[in-house]
Amino acid sequence: MSSFVAGLLQFRRGPWENLSTVLIALGVVMLMQPFFLWAFTYSFIVTLVGTVMFIITSHFPE
Repeated sequence: MSSFVAGLLQFRRGPWENLSTVLIALGVVMLMQPFFLWAFTYSFIVTLVGTVMFIITSHFPE
């Protein structure tokens, strides 16, 4: 866990790509669930942030 946080603080590709992938997956789950309207409302924004974050972090050094 501490290596993950250290990678985030040093702007390394691996941890930031993992975080953005989790955001994309969370946005898709929020989009498909039928229970909470607030989750459906913010699902596009969460997916968009994760996608843009993935594009940006793919240029970070390994």
